[in-house]
Amino acid sequence: MNRPARDALAHPGPILLVPGSVLLPEGPVDGWAVVVDDGRFAAVGPVDELARSHPHLNAVTMPDHLLMPGFVDTHHHLTQSFGAALAFGEPSEIFRRVWVPLEGALDEESAYTAAKLAALEALRGGFTTVADAGTRADVDVDVVASAARDAGIRCVLGLVCNDADGPDGQDGTGDPAVLESAEKHLARWTGDPLVHPSLAVSIPEAATEPTLRATARMAAEAGAVVQIHVNEHLAGVERSLVRHGLRPLEHLHRIGALGPQLLAAHATLLTPRELTLLADTGTAVSYNPVASAWKGNAVAPATTMAERGVRFGTGTDGTRGDGFRLADAAEFAQRLAYGLATGDSSCGAGWTWLERGTHGGADAVGLGSLTGTVEAGKAADFLLVDVDTPELALSWDLPWELVRRGNRDQITAVFVAGVLRMWQGRPTGWDGAALVERAAGLARAAVAGAGVTRVHPTSTAARALDRDRKGSARR
Repeated sequence: MNRPARDALAHPGPILLVPGSVLLPEGPVDGWAVVVDDGRFAAVGPVDELARSHPHLNAVTMPDHLLMPGFVDTHHHLTQSFGAALAFGEPSEIFRRVWVPLEGALDEESAYTAAKLAALEALRGGFTTVADAGTRADVDVDVVASAARDAGIRCVLGLVCNDADGPDGQDGTGDPAVLESAEKHLARWTGDPLVHPSLAVSIPEAATEPTLRATARMAAEAGAVVQIHVNEHLAGVERSLVRHGLRPLEHLHRIGALGPQLLAAHATLLTPRELTLLADTGTAVSYNPVASAWKGNAVAPATTMAERGVRFGTGTDGTRGDGFRLADAAEFAQRLAYGLATGDSSCGAGWTWLERGTHGGADAVGLGSLTGTVEAGKAADFLLVDVDTPELALSWDLPWELVRRGNRDQITAVFVAGVLRMWQGRPTGWDGAALVERAAGLARAAVAGAGVTRVHPTSTAARALDRDRKGSARR
């Protein structure tokens, strides 16, 4: 696509887009078009029908492109982007050794830059919405909101509501100041076109039981979600069993914190009973397959969750911002963890992972009525994907091919709220290269001063140690 096409797509006011095909909830269809106006899909339907009903609009035709919903990242930590590579080769519960000290070392400028860098990567990878699970940086959460807004991405913005300190902290009465801040946060972003408030608790043991109950109630009343890391690591499950005689998810159920307002991040260690609890209460899950591979104890049983009717989307957990590679990882992790052993050669098929990466994710983060599908009235959060490529041109089953062979290099354009935000991997309206350069300098200073503790050396150092060990053995 050439410069005139870009200029036509960036034109303010209504536009009629005529791609080669449109990905609807039912699957891809040819011969359809969309009208984008005032940040939303004003109309979606057959080309001839839309051309007749909108004769004043000049069509922007893209015969070699698929128009599809943008991906929704249901679990991210935007202010952790400076240390993404620090998770490589590390054992579980790295938040204690890496993320807490790293975010604690950020000031306003570095927190803003880290969050905007993460948003840039997400947009490049086709994500139009990210759910940020709250920052531990000692800055106003508006710093993260400003970064997301300036980058042009939709953000479900978490406010951390931890109030349990020490081994007996959960038995406390709750911190009124935490709940007051939570109430203000939920009201603060009313009417914001891109920022949607959310509450967050790092892990169930990080908040008192009254606060867990109160945040659940407040979020439900506000139509928001509470994001909590649940049943992610063996150590956390065991601590809960020792303390409560219940696993973390069971504990949340006992105190009344499960429900449609809860977004449980990871949920990799689930018993059959806990799957039933999720399904019965309408609790949503963020399935994070790449995080499981990089730093987890297990892979969430996502195909079983789909079969049981559990609401879930897919999240990166800040690992890598590529929506197509995340969809591939979602299916591939199920095949390795469950499919090979049972002879399941489909593992939900391609459509499952596209669905969970788009409108399933939007539903999980509480935005299902706003975004996630290409339909009239929804926010115009969408991608234009070049399907005239060696990977996709010979299409026999486009949903499967997008999952298995799609990647961010094939994304020509990214729109959020009807605005062209990314063109051929570069942001529109601001300097992405300058941001990356600034982030590199700030990241070096932040990591150096954070007191991060890694178990494993870098790969280069590990190779040298291995070479020395083998040399000593031969001697």
